[in-house]
Amino acid sequence: MKRFTYGIAIVCLMAAGSLFVTQTRPAVADGAASRADATSPFTDFHGEAPGNVHHITAADLPAPYSTKSAVNPPRLVPQPEGAWPQAPAGFKVERYAEELDGPRLIQRAPNGDLFVAECNPGKILVFRGMTADGKFEKTEEFASGLVLPFGIAFYPLGPNPQYLYVGDTDSILRFPYKNGDMKAAGPAEVVIPNIPAGAQLGQKPKPGTGGHFTRNVAFSLDGKKLFIAVGSRTNVADVDTDQTEHNRADVLVANPDGSDLHVYASGIRNPVGLTVAPHTGEVWVSVNERDELGDNLPPDYITHIREGGFYGWPWYYTGGNQDPRFPGKHPELKDKVIVPDVLMEPHDASLQLTFYEAAQFPKEYRDQIFAAEHGSWNRSVRTGYEVVLVPTKNEHATGEYKDFLTGFVTDKGDVWGRPVGVAVATDGSLMVTDDGTNSIWRITYEK
Repeated sequence: MKRFTYGIAIVCLMAAGSLFVTQTRPAVADGAASRADATSPFTDFHGEAPGNVHHITAADLPAPYSTKSAVNPPRLVPQPEGAWPQAPAGFKVERYAEELDGPRLIQRAPNGDLFVAECNPGKILVFRGMTADGKFEKTEEFASGLVLPFGIAFYPLGPNPQYLYVGDTDSILRFPYKNGDMKAAGPAEVVIPNIPAGAQLGQKPKPGTGGHFTRNVAFSLDGKKLFIAVGSRTNVADVDTDQTEHNRADVLVANPDGSDLHVYASGIRNPVGLTVAPHTGEVWVSVNERDELGDNLPPDYITHIREGGFYGWPWYYTGGNQDPRFPGKHPELKDKVIVPDVLMEPHDASLQLTFYEAAQFPKEYRDQIFAAEHGSWNRSVRTGYEVVLVPTKNEHATGEYKDFLTGFVTDKGDVWGRPVGVAVATDGSLMVTDDGTNSIWRITYEK
């Protein structure tokens, strides 16, 4: 019998922001959900379909509290009969694996194996090969006993890594690894202890706190630097006085052995997705912005980040727009806030992203970004619950994004699937983890 989880455990949901709010209104009822306005740059799930193009700019943002803050968590239902993820014409969607336990980030090993983090069970799984009907040939548990693992990276870069790095919620670990290993060859070594921890396993955060637990990891192209994404503890906080936010809402950087840990870029509320562009070497993030300012504020975003750059949290958002909860605070920072490259729908909960460096898809997909939008709770009509394509030219974003894989929300507004991770398999297919159906989807081009 197929296993189905009606509610993802609270610590996993917190990757998309706090579940607890103070200023609320009820969500729009199922049948009364308003349709996306074609004249607005903002949309909802009604306006999401493969190939649809969206472009939000800083000039499009409404004033804070133009709408009240909504509480609209996903009503997760079993996959309806006949429902299937929808991709553009010419693409085929198959289920590669199922009956998993909250699959999150996915990463391809140099030999082609697919490593998947299951955060709540504290496991890293490995999937190998493909049968004639599109399923995996073999799977093993690489490691267990971890504390909310998320980020996965192989080191050194190239065909013969020696270690598998894992971002636990409170530390960065590494396991001895060589190509073909499906089980860790030895115990974990703690590379960086005392990373600011998210909510501990099985514990609920205090009301109003985000407790973002995901710790993503990636290496610079030369292998000399390890980047670490650490989300904020809270939705908003006066970080001048709140010491629990120290080294949070940042991308940190260290040497591969963990030494010289410091802030690379700051003011990034919850940088869940983290990768390095394969040609330019720029660091890219996908970010869950803050909540409780209204349906269309502020946009989540996907962007490359600058060393030493400041992206606003908690004082500002999307450039020099001041958060009304901190009036007059830090005026000296207003002109220093960097506007992100791509503004996404507010409350999309943008998670893993990857560059498409393969030849199976048509050539216009080469060097473009795929990103998973998990969907969040703080919007009266749902948005997200899809995979998007972010167009780039020379690994620089154009500012637009396109719906690529949709269909995880029913006409009534119920949710049956929630994309989390994206990775490109050796054969060029796109692999998508989904912690709503506890599946891995495989998208191929066949036209």
